[in-house]
Amino acid sequence: MRLSPDQTATIRANAQHYFGEEVGVWLFGSRTDDRKRGGDIDLYIEAVGDALQVLEHELKFYAALQCQLGVQRIDIVVRRHDQPMQIIHTEARRTGIRL
Repeated sequence: MRLSPDQTATIRANAQHYFGEEVGVWLFGSRTDDRKRGGDIDLYIEAVGDALQVLEHELKFYAALQCQLGVQRIDIVVRRHDQPMQIIHTEARRTGIRL
């Protein structure tokens, strides 16, 4: 995994702050492969709440990460618990690393 322990802790802490203690957060994509270089930070989040709440939390989470990790490419895929699983959700969970 190509995130430092500090970056991982920052992501996890902010996910819990904005989405709640029960949030599930996974790193997926190229940053899970130590042999690769570069790439954006792809995060998959499973959250509880209605669509407007979750969107608000996602935007605040993204802004906090940009401030705390430094401006960089971060892609966030969020699935509310009441939504059906889509292919991207299944793949992120299957190939990702839970933070």
